[in-house]
Amino acid sequence: MKTTNQKTIISVLILLISLISNAQLSEEELAKIAQDPIANIISVPFQNNMTIGVGPYDRTSNITNIQPVIPMADGKIIARVILPIVNQPNIFSESGNFKGIGDVNLSVFYTKKGKVSWGVGPVMNIPTAGDNLGIKEWGVGPSLVGVIKPSNWVIGMLVNNVWSLESDNSAFTIQPFINYNLPKGYYLSTSPKVVANWEADSDNRWTIPMGIGVGKLVKPKGFLPFNIQVGADYLIESPELNGGSWMLKFSFTALIPKAIFKKNKNQ
Repeated sequence: MKTTNQKTIISVLILLISLISNAQLSEEELAKIAQDPIANIISVPFQNNMTIGVGPYDRTSNITNIQPVIPMADGKIIARVILPIVNQPNIFSESGNFKGIGDVNLSVFYTKKGKVSWGVGPVMNIPTAGDNLGIKEWGVGPSLVGVIKPSNWVIGMLVNNVWSLESDNSAFTIQPFINYNLPKGYYLSTSPKVVANWEADSDNRWTIPMGIGVGKLVKPKGFLPFNIQVGADYLIESPELNGGSWMLKFSFTALIPKAIFKKNKNQ
């Protein structure tokens, strides 16, 4: 019982120290950390993407991505997971939806931090999707990320290409992101995710959005900080068969100090 109580006290002390450490960072500094996909902090984003005008019946699809980012080896290794929860309409009908989990995307980066921070590593497609919710095939490829932070800006780009190990499917993704940070944790952001399905015909190959968002880093007294963002993208190009016209986005990201999970060496 005594050992259990000691562990509880130590865990509480570690949490308090972590909260104090985060409290010393300004909202602007925490916002820049939240905008960096290879920052040395655990983050758990929940991003909801609603696409309007899907298919010939102008249906609406909804994908909620759970995207934990986990640094390891003192931030030199960054693991990023995307678990999509999909509500996909039957595009050939005015009613009916397919609901469930899509394919999981896993990226692992070896990173180097500096004036120009970068990361390189593999990306995998894991076939966890239900029927009509993903390609349901194992896939692998390279992934690159680069970030710079001049003054109030956080600017970077994510690039990857995944080749299926079970068919000729191949998909390319490039996602530039530009954030301009304002006082008190507010910021403006754009992060269009451009996707190309190389095996599709020309009318169904590209998804090219363009838009803007606004966000706020919130630092409640005595609690962990979190980041919220809303935005909208107009789809300049999208698949003729199952693309849309507009995408509305909302995200919530919890920032978790790694010290919470550290154990006292004397335990």
